[in-house]
Amino acid sequence: MRIGELAAAVGVTTRTVRHYHHLGLLPEPERRSNGYRDYSLRHAVVLARIRRLTELGLGLAEVRDVLADDAGRDLAEVLAELDEDLARQEVAIRERRERLHALMDDAERGRLPAEGPVSPELAALFREMAERDGEGYASAMAAKDREVLAFIETAAPPEERERMLESLRAAFEVPGAVERAKRVYALLDDLADADIDDPRVEEAARTLAASIPEALVPDSDGIDEHASFLRALYADFAPAQAEVVRRALRIVLEGAR
Repeated sequence: MRIGELAAAVGVTTRTVRHYHHLGLLPEPERRSNGYRDYSLRHAVVLARIRRLTELGLGLAEVRDVLADDAGRDLAEVLAELDEDLARQEVAIRERRERLHALMDDAERGRLPAEGPVSPELAALFREMAERDGEGYASAMAAKDREVLAFIETAAPPEERERMLESLRAAFEVPGAVERAKRVYALLDDLADADIDDPRVEEAARTLAASIPEALVPDSDGIDEHASFLRALYADFAPAQAEVVRRALRIVLEGAR
């Protein structure tokens, strides 16, 4: 058989056949006097097996193990591993669909936050903030704060994400927390066009420092570790607003020593 005939018989492309030759999965056949490959039935049998294995979900490295005589792993072992992997994927897909349905429900009810999609826990916190903050929730700085929280939730490891959400929920329940947050947002909004030496910067920094949950206060090593993120954060603020955040972090760190 010519390569095109082999590929057609097994239901793959000639490019796939050449790729399997390159990887060493399919032995090279003898060539005719005219230089063309001359495939036998044995090549078709091996190629058909490779196709069946890949359709089951095996990677080409795993297929090589199955085909190799000295692989040390038989087909039953490889298939058992594949089954376990598919089971994990099924769980992950089910969890993703549950989250998707929750988001769709929030969208239908008009409760999907502009920063979404976020976790159900953070979405619930945003809704509660909107209900309790009133007009303060519409603050430009409040919106930026929520964007940063959504980013941190996405980028942080699971344990840090859970710690952040617990700290925010606890801080939100402290008497006067909502009023202090409104005050901080209002002060920062007012500094959008101010200079960094504006006297209101110090007041805003101290108010912000007093509003940061203790559990979220980073140590000096944490500040160094997240230096690039902080630089990006400052660059997204107006100069006076960035100065407020810098001073607030200094106040918090000095108080934690």
